[in-house]
Amino acid sequence: MPATLLDGNIFANQIKEEITEEVRQLAASGLRPGLAAVLVGTNPASQTYVRSKVRTCEQIGIFSELVTPPESSTTEDLLALIEQLNARDDIDGILVQLPLPAQVDAKRVLLAVSPEKDVDGFHPVNVGNLSTQRPGLVPCTPLGCMEILRRANIATEGQEAVIVGRSDIVGKPLAMLLTNANATVTICHSRTKDLPAVCRRGDILVAAIGRPGFITTEFVKPGATILDVGINHITDPVLFERFFKGDEKREKQFEEKGSTIIGDCDPRVTRIAGACTPVPGGVGKLTIAMLMSNTVKAAKLRRLARQAETAVQG
Repeated sequence: MPATLLDGNIFANQIKEEITEEVRQLAASGLRPGLAAVLVGTNPASQTYVRSKVRTCEQIGIFSELVTPPESSTTEDLLALIEQLNARDDIDGILVQLPLPAQVDAKRVLLAVSPEKDVDGFHPVNVGNLSTQRPGLVPCTPLGCMEILRRANIATEGQEAVIVGRSDIVGKPLAMLLTNANATVTICHSRTKDLPAVCRRGDILVAAIGRPGFITTEFVKPGATILDVGINHITDPVLFERFFKGDEKREKQFEEKGSTIIGDCDPRVTRIAGACTPVPGGVGKLTIAMLMSNTVKAAKLRRLARQAETAVQG
């Protein structure tokens, strides 16, 4: 029996509906969450992605502001901009769209964002909060993975979870989230010995290595849940044939566009797995939804905490 598909669109729409209601209630009490998106230059992919985020803010009722410094901006220019956004009370979340131009020190710019407004969850303070289970902001993609598991009623407690990929953005924070949810977690990488055997231990297998179709049926424990975080573009006809031969829908798409998207898993893993996220239409769909969730959370943590403090002082 083929794996149950964990449709990211369904879960993302559920989350957006819940956030819309929460934003409505906050607005009734005089608090409207706000997100500033900083887009430097004219990278077409970045423009598309940021516009999608701004459009989602509008749909949900979150105030959004798109800030577009020129491509020639220096590190100092952007640090000054971040300082201004940090100081604004109507901005609860600051999103700096990557990549930044070559002349900009991206690490310095990201580190300048106040941890309270770091809706990407990348700041070391938020990493520390996650590690020690304190309130804070968590990276959106790992948070989306956890929401898929929760909403699909897939148990984590006592389960063995294997993560292929150790990035600061996905692998490491997801390992902490799963550990906090009482799973037993193994992080794998390119130097892991006998990687397929390690992966086969996983009741939950997360593919986040950035290599198209890398995880094959050999890696999968029968009945396992697979979360495929990879988004890879295939333009090589030979590679396409390897993964999608006989898939009429994909073949038509490839013929028309000259490319298609594949995750880090070979599509044939669905023959072995119990449940699996599709690519496209899986984990990626939750990333923007979780950005909205983080913006609302940032507003509540920052502004409501300050209101409570004022009330105590009063």
